[in-house]
Amino acid sequence: MKLGRIEEALAACDAALGLSPGHIDAGYNRGLILHELGRLDEAVTAFDRLPDHAQARAGRGTALYALGRLDEALAAYDAALELDPDQALALSNRGIVLYLLGHAEEALASYDSALRLVPDHADALSNRGPALCDLGRYADALASYDAVIRIRPDHAQAHYNRGTALYELGRIDEARASYEAALRLKPDYAEAASQLLHCLQSLCLWDGLDQRRQELLRLIPAHGERIPQFPLLTFGLTAEQQLIAARNFASKLPGAPIPPRRKGPKIRVGYMSADFRIHPTSQLIAELIERHGRQDFDIIGYSFGPDDGSPIRRRLAESFDRFVDLRAATHAGAARTIRQDGIDILVDLNGYTRGGRPQILARRPAPVQVSFLGYPGTMGADFIDYIIADAVCIPPGDEIFFSETVIRLPDCYQPNDRQREIAETLPREATGFVFCCFNNSFKITPALFAIWMRLLAKIPGSVLWLLDGPATENLKREAVKAGIGPERLIFAPRLPLPEHLARHRQADLFLDTLPYNAHTTASDALWAGLPLLTCRGETFAGRVAASLLTAVGLPELITSSLEEYEATALALATDAARLAGLREKLAGNRDTAPLFDTDRFARALEDAYRRIAQ
Repeated sequence: MKLGRIEEALAACDAALGLSPGHIDAGYNRGLILHELGRLDEAVTAFDRLPDHAQARAGRGTALYALGRLDEALAAYDAALELDPDQALALSNRGIVLYLLGHAEEALASYDSALRLVPDHADALSNRGPALCDLGRYADALASYDAVIRIRPDHAQAHYNRGTALYELGRIDEARASYEAALRLKPDYAEAASQLLHCLQSLCLWDGLDQRRQELLRLIPAHGERIPQFPLLTFGLTAEQQLIAARNFASKLPGAPIPPRRKGPKIRVGYMSADFRIHPTSQLIAELIERHGRQDFDIIGYSFGPDDGSPIRRRLAESFDRFVDLRAATHAGAARTIRQDGIDILVDLNGYTRGGRPQILARRPAPVQVSFLGYPGTMGADFIDYIIADAVCIPPGDEIFFSETVIRLPDCYQPNDRQREIAETLPREATGFVFCCFNNSFKITPALFAIWMRLLAKIPGSVLWLLDGPATENLKREAVKAGIGPERLIFAPRLPLPEHLARHRQADLFLDTLPYNAHTTASDALWAGLPLLTCRGETFAGRVAASLLTAVGLPELITSSLEEYEATALALATDAARLAGLREKLAGNRDTAPLFDTDRFARALEDAYRRIAQ
């Protein structure tokens, strides 16, 4: 076996067992060899013949883990450790299984037990990091990854995970270096290639970006089953490429039979989210939950994110007919709770965004499952039946790029909260024309930034107002390269929502991004009365602003090419009367157009739920 002559090794074990059927070492080695050959079910059977052998119990757990039978794998590791509590490898592997089942705390305890036995157990140190990240302990996770790298500098996964912890800590430039280290060790590391590209976009470091994107596209078919999906929406992939990547990712999630439909007088809708807190999803959906008609619907909330104690969290918790905190529940436990509640339609507000738990949905807790609002793309999963959209975000004919059945609302797929408070507007300081874009920096592309710099060059005294963040200094340098003084880029600190909405009123025109539009950010601008100019993209994520503008009655602010986008921006910035007319029209439409009519939206969504239930 050590020589790599696996088939001959198996024959030797079989010969030994032919001479001595009860030979323990031969039986154990035979199980290891079968596992090595990928004959996992036979390996489990081989280990089953040694019920009192601690290592065989652990070997059985490893084979069951490889088969995806996680609950049985956990039981096998528990049996192994009952026979011999000092198996560091079994404790570490048990932690992996616990983590995949959603038991982050217990997984961490199992890793720590392994480390008490073997303090430099690199795999236990590496694997405890994701559990710590799930618990929000990013600095502790970083320390764990650093310990791994001291022991094994060539541990590619530790470098990758270190990058993830650094990204969450806001140390994006350091995260970039970690992803680069992972790729040097493992050039086909698709997850690292994706996250590195996302870091570079967030930092607005654009040299070689297209080449890296092409390399990532090459890696996705063969190595993409673990690539985080959300960043892919920002890379300019086609809708077809997004579907292929999503199906690849979803294929690794467990499957389960569809439960029967509950019979009851009302349709019971469950909303699940990690973001029932200060978050864009909550600021969009809060009033919708309040306005849902209770005559025909029961509305249940399932939270698996942190309780930040905020007013929006309390408001949501009080708005649902019942609010269930599932943060501490395992994936299976959460699915069991939802199934026991008899949910007819389970609505996922996360998709593949941060904090999402598609593992719950994969266990099929409800007979019908719907993707809505949080993830502007297909999930590529057979356990998601429908996606809520509209005719702008997913135009007729584009259904082929979605694994879900498309349900279109008549006006716009995005709800809004009319109770969003706008603080008192401060006096305007700028004397020239103020362009603004309060999107995250990863949405800014070289092509768009070049357009913005040309606009500043053509309009003396104009400025561009952006959010302060990791890309600030790099954007200033890019402006200088384009011949624009860095002082004409104004960087705004993050503020509480009422103050953030108020400062929109000091700007003249919001310039949208592509291929990933402003979403909640666009609604913020329109709610505050600021005209927004967009360019309609080729995918859901690039059509959201067009959907919002259509629903607020300003289709003239939708362009179809970057050339038209630039020309329109220039025309608006040099025609004060035309821009004032648009601002006046927006103010008049705000209280009458569909975009901010939450009651109208709730009735349309309820009609969709009725069709889905039927």
